[in-house]
Amino acid sequence: MHPIAAAVYRGHIFHITGSPDVADAVAHLQSVPDGALAVGADGVIAYCGPYTQLPQTYTGWPVRDHRSGFLLPGFVDTHMHFPQTYCTDSYGGGQLLEWLEHCIFPAEARLADPALAQRAAAAFCRRRIAAGTTAAMVMGSAFPEAQDALFAATRAAGLRIVSGRGVQTVGPQSAAPLLTSTERAIELCAREIESWHGHWLTDVALVPRFSLSVNTDTLAALGELYDGVRADGVYFHSHLNENARPGTGEVDATLAAYGVRNYLDTYDGHFLPGSRRGGSTLLGRRSILAHAVHCQDKELARMAETGSSIAHCPTSQLFLGSGTMPWRRTIASGVNVALGSDVGGGDEWLLARVLNDCFKVHMSEPDPAAVSLHPAELLFTATLAGARALDREGTFGNLDAGKDADFLVIDPARWEPLADNLSHAIRSDDEHLATEQTLFGLLMGLREPAISSVLVRGRDITGYLDGNR
Repeated sequence: MHPIAAAVYRGHIFHITGSPDVADAVAHLQSVPDGALAVGADGVIAYCGPYTQLPQTYTGWPVRDHRSGFLLPGFVDTHMHFPQTYCTDSYGGGQLLEWLEHCIFPAEARLADPALAQRAAAAFCRRRIAAGTTAAMVMGSAFPEAQDALFAATRAAGLRIVSGRGVQTVGPQSAAPLLTSTERAIELCAREIESWHGHWLTDVALVPRFSLSVNTDTLAALGELYDGVRADGVYFHSHLNENARPGTGEVDATLAAYGVRNYLDTYDGHFLPGSRRGGSTLLGRRSILAHAVHCQDKELARMAETGSSIAHCPTSQLFLGSGTMPWRRTIASGVNVALGSDVGGGDEWLLARVLNDCFKVHMSEPDPAAVSLHPAELLFTATLAGARALDREGTFGNLDAGKDADFLVIDPARWEPLADNLSHAIRSDDEHLATEQTLFGLLMGLREPAISSVLVRGRDITGYLDGNR
C-alpha cells in the first residue's frame, strides 16, 4: 500500500463523540459546519474540531477542502453475506426458509468454482467501498478457497472485515454442496483462524449459519473450539429469532428441533432438550446475533448480560416478511443494537438506505411502541454501535482524536436530489433543530454517487473501484 501523507480535511463534520449508549447519542452529536479533521502520516486522527481552532502544529499540513460537503465516520455493517453478493432481490416465492432452500443454497453452492469466488470477492469489496462500509461482520462461504479469496481481496482493498466460513452440517438437499461433517467444519474453522485472524484488517469469526443448519454435536464442538480461541479475540456470529411465521417459521422450527425453551439457549450452551446444558456458551462481547426480531425478554436480558450485540436488519426483514424488531423494548433491555444490511436478504448495500428503512419501520410500529428515531440515534447505530459490536470502539466508529481515520467524504453535488434537498429545504430558526434537520436529510437522501472518498486509517481506498491501486 502507498504511504499516507498527513493532511487536514475541511468540511462539515458530523459524528457521535465519546462513548455513549444510544439513549445518550443526541447529547453526544457533534456538528462542526466548518470542521477540520487532521490526519497524521500514521493514519490516526490528530485533531477534530473547528477549522478556526486548528492547532498550530497542523497549520502547515496540506488542506483537502470539502467545505461544500460532509465528513462522516465510515459505516460499520454488522451483518452481511459474502456468498450472496449476486443474490440481492432473489425471488423464491416465500419467506425465510423457502427463500433459503430455493434461492440461496443453490446460489451459494456456485462459489465452489474458484474463478467465480474470485470475481465475487472483488465485487463484494467494490460494493462495500461504493457504499462507504469501512468495517463489516460478514458471513462467509462454505468453501475455503472462496474464503481465502474474500480475505485476500479485502486486504488488497484496504477494508476491515471480520468473517468466518458458513458452517452447515445438516440441511435440505439443495444445501448438500455446502454441508460438511462436524469434524471437517472444526478443522476448516481452525485453519481459517490460523491463516487470517489478528491482522489489522482481517479477523475471523465462528459462523454457524443458524441453529437449524447444525446439530447438538456441532454446537458442542464449536463451543469447545471457542473456549480455546476466545482469548485471541475470535468472534462469534449467527442468526437469532428472525422469522416467526406460526408453525413453519424459523423460530418454531428451531424450538421443535432442539426441544429448548428459547432460541438463544442453542448458542448459550443449553442446546439439549429442556434447555439442559450440553456445552460451552458462544455468547460474549465479540458475539453478534443478527435480527433478534422475535426475542423473549429473557433472551434480551441474557444478551445484555453477556455483552453480546444485535445486528438490526430492517431492510431484509421487510423483504422476507420477518416482522419488525421492537425498538423500544429491545433498547430498554440494555443490549447494544447496531445496523446490518443483511446483503443479500437485504437489497441495499448502503447503510444510509438501511437507516431509511429503520426510521420508517419503527415509526410504523403499533402505538405505544412507535418511535421517531432521532438522526443522532440513526448515525450512532450505523457507526459507533457497530464498532462497539466488533469490540473495536477504541479504534474506529467516530472521529475522536486518537482513533484511526476511518471516514467518508460526502459531496452532495454528485447526487443532484441530495444537493437540492440540502440547499433548499426549510430549516428551523432554532440552531439545534436546524442541525438535526440537516443530518436527517443527509442520511435519508444519501446515495452511493455522493460518496466521493472512502478512507481507512487515513488511506483513501476509493481507487480500488477503478483498479487504480
